[in-house]
Amino acid sequence: MSHEALPIDRVRFAEALESLPIDALHSKVAELRNNMDHLRFSNEQMVPFADEGDQDCKDAMYENLIVINRMNERIEMIRAEVEKRGMRWSEAEVEDRQTSEAMVNGYTTTNTSQTQSSQAQSGRLTDEQLRAQLEARLAQDTQHDQEEEGLHL
Repeated sequence: MSHEALPIDRVRFAEALESLPIDALHSKVAELRNNMDHLRFSNEQMVPFADEGDQDCKDAMYENLIVINRMNERIEMIRAEVEKRGMRWSEAEVEDRQTSEAMVNGYTTTNTSQTQSSQAQSGRLTDEQLRAQLEARLAQDTQHDQEEEGLHL
């Protein structure tokens, strides 16, 4: 008999957030966004099969969208918890932490189609646009450092 793990409900998730330090909350957001990126990538990979009528792929894509929506709700719950503690919620800070953690772990990706299609109407950068710009800047800095001659300690 197989048991499927059910996601933690909203109330228990919110209660668990109360005992976590701010750094852990930011790390959780980075983890959730990373998971969402993987689910989106998975959906992109399944599109050709779903277009050919593969019902399993269609079902999996739909399920992924439900999970992505749940993760977005959790990010909003984390934002509310941070603000409840009297701290500022800065998407840029969260993205910067996510990018830094990704670089430390050797993981870097950019989803250019998503970045290009999600232009912010308010003159602000979206999360994806900010991440893409940060990664491009880090890549330039790395290339510049490698081109410099001499011994760096």
